Amino acid sequence: MDLLTRTNAFISLGTRIANLKGTEKSAIAIEAGQHNGWFTQASVESALQALSLMLSEQKLLQWVGRYSFANPSRTVGIAMAGNIPLVGFHDLLCVLISGHKAIIKTSAQDSYLIDLLLQWLIELEPRFQNFVLKAERLNGVEATIATGSDNTSRYFEYYFRKIPHIIRKNRSSCAMLMGEEPAAELEKLGHDVFTYFGLGCRNVAKLFVPADYDFRLLLESWSPFRDVINHHKYANNYDYQKSIMLVNQTPFFDNEFVLLTENQNLVSPISVLFYEHYKSQQNLKEKIDGHQSKLQCCVSANGWFTGSIPFGKAQQPELWDYADNIDTLKFLTSL
Repeated sequence: MDLLTRTNAFISLGTRIANLKGTEKSAIAIEAGQHNGWFTQASVESALQALSLMLSEQKLLQWVGRYSFANPSRTVGIAMAGNIPLVGFHDLLCVLISGHKAIIKTSAQDSYLIDLLLQWLIELEPRFQNFVLKAERLNGVEATIATGSDNTSRYFEYYFRKIPHIIRKNRSSCAMLMGEEPAAELEKLGHDVFTYFGLGCRNVAKLFVPADYDFRLLLESWSPFRDVINHHKYANNYDYQKSIMLVNQTPFFDNEFVLLTENQNLVSPISVLFYEHYKSQQNLKEKIDGHQSKLQCCVSANGWFTGSIPFGKAQQPELWDYADNIDTLKFLTSL
C-alpha cells in the first residue's frame, strides 16, 4: 500500500467513528466497561470523539506531509498502556501510517476498544490484515515502542536494548493560574482535571498558584463535574484520601468530590490535586523548567504561559502532540 491508500483508510476510520449512533456508542461503552471499571460511557465517548477529530482529512494530510516515507518496512513492536480508553491507538496509527508492520501487546484493561478499531480499519482496508499481529510477547521485532511505569521501563530498556526503541515512563500534567481567571475559564480547567477521572498522563494533577490564592471560586467553578463522585471507584479513592488527611492532620480544601492539598510532588492520587505557590512568573518558569522531564503537558488560561495550551484542551491532543515529546513518526521514518 502506498501512503495515500494508508492515509485514506484512517480518514475513513475517523468518519466511521464520527458517524456512530448513540445506541452503538452506548453498546461499545458497556462492553468496554466490562473489561475496565473506569471506562464509563462518558470516558469512552470522549476518547472516540477526540479520535474522530484527530483522524480528519485535513489533519492527517497536514501531519504526514511533514515526513518522508522512503524507508523499507520494518516489524515494530508496540507495548500499549490501558489507563484510559484507546491510549495506545496513536502508536499503532504511527506504525501503520509509516508503512511498517505492527506486533502489538495490548493492555488487558483496553484490549476490547483497540481490537474493535482494528476490526473497523481492516474492514475499510483489508490489506491491513497483513500488517498487524497481536501477541503476548514482542519477539522478533526490529524496533519497539513501549509505554509503562518507571518500574516497567527499566525492564523494557534492558529487554529491547539492542534494537531502536522508544521507552516511555510515568508523566503528569500541570496547570498555571494567575489568580484572575474568570469562572468560565476555571470550568474549562475542570475538563483537564476530571476527564477520565484524572487517570491519564495529560490530566492535570498539579496546580501552580500565586501566593494567597483564593481557592473558593475554583472549587465552585468545578461543580459541573460533581458526578465523578457517583462512580464507586472514584468515591472509594476520595473517601480513603480524605481519611488519611484527617488522621494525619494534613490541611486541605474540599468541595465534596475533590481534595486540594499543598505538596511539592507532581503526581497526585486519584481524587486529589496537589498545589504549589509561586512568587513571580520567573519563579514559576524555574519551577516548570525543573520538572520538564516529568511533565506531559501544561495548561493555562488561553495559553498565557509560554509552552502551555489553553484550559480544556489537555485531552484533545493533535496528531503531532507526541507522548514524552518524542517525535514517534520521525523515529519510525528513520528506521
